[in-house]
Amino acid sequence: MHYHIHAIDPKAHLFEVTLTVSEASPSQVFCLPAWLPGSYMIRDFAKNIIDIDAKENQQPLSVTQLDKQTWQLNNQGSHITLCYQIYAWDLSVRTAHLDTNHGFFNGSSVFLAAKGLESQSHRVTIATPALAELSHWTLATSMTRTTGEQFGFGDFSAENYDDLIDHPVEMGELTIETFYVAGVPHDIVLSGKHRANMARLAKDLKAICEYQINLFGTPAPFERYVFMTTVLDNGFGGLEHKASTALMCSRNDLPQSLEAPVDKGYRTYLSLCSHEYFHSWNVKRIKPAEFSPFDLSQESYTEQLWAYEGITSYYDDLITFKSQCIDQAAYLTLLSQIMTRVYRGQGRFKQTLKQSSFNAWTKFYKQDENAANAIVSYYTKGALFGLFLDLTLRIETQGQKSLDDVMRQLWQQYGLTGVGTDPLSHQRIVETILKRPCDDVFAYLNSCDDIPLEALLAQVGVSMTLRASEGNTDLGGGDAKGFNIGFGARTKAESLGLKVLSVIQHSPAHQAGLSAGDLLIAADNLQVTAQFEQQLQSLTVGEQISLHWFRRDELMQGTLPISEAALDTISLSIKDASKTSLWLG
Repeated sequence: MHYHIHAIDPKAHLFEVTLTVSEASPSQVFCLPAWLPGSYMIRDFAKNIIDIDAKENQQPLSVTQLDKQTWQLNNQGSHITLCYQIYAWDLSVRTAHLDTNHGFFNGSSVFLAAKGLESQSHRVTIATPALAELSHWTLATSMTRTTGEQFGFGDFSAENYDDLIDHPVEMGELTIETFYVAGVPHDIVLSGKHRANMARLAKDLKAICEYQINLFGTPAPFERYVFMTTVLDNGFGGLEHKASTALMCSRNDLPQSLEAPVDKGYRTYLSLCSHEYFHSWNVKRIKPAEFSPFDLSQESYTEQLWAYEGITSYYDDLITFKSQCIDQAAYLTLLSQIMTRVYRGQGRFKQTLKQSSFNAWTKFYKQDENAANAIVSYYTKGALFGLFLDLTLRIETQGQKSLDDVMRQLWQQYGLTGVGTDPLSHQRIVETILKRPCDDVFAYLNSCDDIPLEALLAQVGVSMTLRASEGNTDLGGGDAKGFNIGFGARTKAESLGLKVLSVIQHSPAHQAGLSAGDLLIAADNLQVTAQFEQQLQSLTVGEQISLHWFRRDELMQGTLPISEAALDTISLSIKDASKTSLWLG
């Protein structure tokens, strides 16, 4: 199997792929994945394929499309060639993007698989772009190189098709910095305009990577690792791979000096890198039995994403703190914000963590304006369950054991063996460590009850305060008092009023009749402004005011009851520093 991929027309966003197969079966079938691991939604990558042509011994072959992502040839012999174009204009970490600034692709969106030949070795030639003015471009990928200079175009190899599509490729005017951890080279690759201090990035990412490798134990599960980031004016995203991660960030998120404090944006970027790097163990190698192997032709359902995304989301910020990239106060703020995101959603009373995991394909990845009222995130509530497990283990063993020990046992029993986890794997390991049945702990995976964290946090010297929000910009944490009067809708200021983005069920906004998409223009017969929620604070509980809004082009009105603000915002703070070492020491 040999693929030749060429950026034939960056201005039209076209890659061309030529696939040569020397051991094809008669009537060979080819297909493209419908989704890619780590992003649990049907993407239908095949929609971007243009003009499939096939030949056998230089003679044209007819191609029959069997379904939206599958084609069959009428070949008789074993040596065939396919040629097709890929339209690459999705600026994300999931598919492919090409213009005169950079090129990027995941193999799952560009490389057709030959049915029955997926286990064979696959070779790839990545050619220099066709435009002469792009001949200076460099290239980054974690795929095994067989020819060409490091960060140059050339030939690469993969053990099989699954390996082939697990090494994304970035090309363009790249900024590259390399550091080493446990003898393994780690490359930081930035594409896009930026003023990042690469030495600072290397220093902080090295600390995070060292902590994680030490957590699971050497050797690292890869011989080289690549952090590749597309830098934009405004962007965020990440997707894990077996020896790399594809990221997107805002250029203001990157540090511009070696000594500058870690601000909110850089903290977000470091946590993103920490999250995707942790996936090198937790989901790329320790993974559910349902993903062993992946079926990329259709949805693969599992109830275990709480363990793979949730526990990873618990560790990403925690490791950023424990590797000394951020301080304790910053970490507690991040954790407060995760807890707040859970507590502000009415969906936590309607969907369990296992249900959230199972329905990732539709309810989580296809969220609408009612998501906060209908679902809970296996990322955020899963992170709280990870915290619950960690605190339970630390407290019951007087600090002798923690969630780290669970992860190490998962690595030994499942990651290194290739055996997938079942729904009880994590519980069995925790029960072995605690030497008791843990049905009471793991019952929260099947329950819509809030996880009882306040008492556990108190035992490690941390106070958990539930307060009201101060409005749309209040994400949680801090010592703000919060509003006295509640509204219950997220809004965005418009020239004529406030655009309603979402409405919390049972809130005053819900009772008034507001819905997502409405344009709120007046309250108490006065035009509303961005200060509307602050102005509500001068009113008295029990009052009512009239509201007017447009829904599409229809003028509507309702009555807003003036009610006490909901306590839906979490603030964590150190109450007894002598106890925190059990958890944060």
